[in-house]
Amino acid sequence: MENKLVRFGVSLPQQLINKFDAHIREKNYSNRSEAIRDLIRQELIEEEIDQDEREVIGALHLLYNHHKRELSDQLTSIQHDLHHLIISSTHVHLDHDNCLEVILLRGQSSKLRHLANQLIALKGVIHGRLYLTSRAVQSG
Repeated sequence: MENKLVRFGVSLPQQLINKFDAHIREKNYSNRSEAIRDLIRQELIEEEIDQDEREVIGALHLLYNHHKRELSDQLTSIQHDLHHLIISSTHVHLDHDNCLEVILLRGQSSKLRHLANQLIALKGVIHGRLYLTSRAVQSG
């Protein structure tokens, strides 16, 4: 299937277009079309992620105190139990007390969220966040 560009018109209130143009400048888009394409892709990706059975990819970051008793063992144990969802992980020592772990994931969004929630809820994890995306929405 050929992926040709299609032009279409959009009518917006002046105040909204002024705010959108400011957004475009702030985000360094070269034009409105590219900004609109990104917004559409973002919305389609969100819909894809919300379908719990679809395979998605993600990154989970965890900031934690490595002195917390048994935390490292708990993090490792959960990751070993759910290894089929984990592509890779990177562990960084930030300072004497704190570590950052970034875990790359692939699987059903519901399972990735469950894994992330298990890890983030562990006592000693200071902060964690899961970022999900999908390969299904391609640009033209």
